[in-house]
Amino acid sequence: MTQSVTQTPAQTLTPPKQWQQFVRAFMKNKGAVLGLIVLIIFIFIAFFAPWLAPHDPYELFQGKEQLPPSFVSGGESAFFLGTDDAGRDTLSRVLYGARYSLFIGLCATTLSLLIGVSLGLAAAFWPKVIGKVIMLVNDILMSYPSLLLAIIIAAILGPSMTNTIITIALVCLPPFIRLTRATAMVELQRDYVTASRVIGVGTVRMLFVTVLPNCMAPLIVQATMVFSSAILEAGAIGFLGFGVQPPDAEWGAMLGTARQYIQSNVWLAIFPGLAIFISALAINLTGDGLRDALDPKLKEVS
Repeated sequence: MTQSVTQTPAQTLTPPKQWQQFVRAFMKNKGAVLGLIVLIIFIFIAFFAPWLAPHDPYELFQGKEQLPPSFVSGGESAFFLGTDDAGRDTLSRVLYGARYSLFIGLCATTLSLLIGVSLGLAAAFWPKVIGKVIMLVNDILMSYPSLLLAIIIAAILGPSMTNTIITIALVCLPPFIRLTRATAMVELQRDYVTASRVIGVGTVRMLFVTVLPNCMAPLIVQATMVFSSAILEAGAIGFLGFGVQPPDAEWGAMLGTARQYIQSNVWLAIFPGLAIFISALAINLTGDGLRDALDPKLKEVS
């Protein structure tokens, strides 16, 4: 006679994996989901701008200068968002501007992350000499307002997209250095680090393979915030004339060009400014969702 073994529901259910918990926590934040969707749309626009733009962003339409949007009296259907002071299609330039602004923000954030993490780890591992020097320079950089520091560096390097990326990367360094150092100093006191030292793990491997992965959660959140700040900084530098130069279709440069026509044709400034605002807001919302999903203290106990 055989006995049938029945499994209770508690035995059949398996706990969700870590990535499943992350996705569930992120999806609960409706604002973060909306921000991610908008960010994906902007990335899609940046990649497919040549096919989405109705006109060449550099094409000059004679006699069509400073047309208002087509939905406003005086506009033309061929130019949905109107034209700029040189007769170029505003919609096409805003679409192409996503390429410049997102590329500058992404490159500056990546460069700042790589340098900041390396310096932060060095400051945590050698706190007596190297750490003091790094944190002293870091405190000096943080004592300046970020926009003022960006303007000074951009004025020294000169106006170009490459120099804009370098400028923003330098301005965004301090938060990465401080956060990496603080997180790494906590991790260096853990037992697994002591065990790694006992078995003879090298310094570089210990910092970048053993310690760094355990510091990535707050760094990912910080990177999203810096990405948003980088887009705003690029727009501000371009507006002041120290960034990407006209006729390149960058949102900040478009705002700088529209500055002198703000009273006669406010539409020239509204659309690139709105693009900067929406993209920065979407990235911030996504970063908030990542913070809530990655921080165990903020997760709901089920």
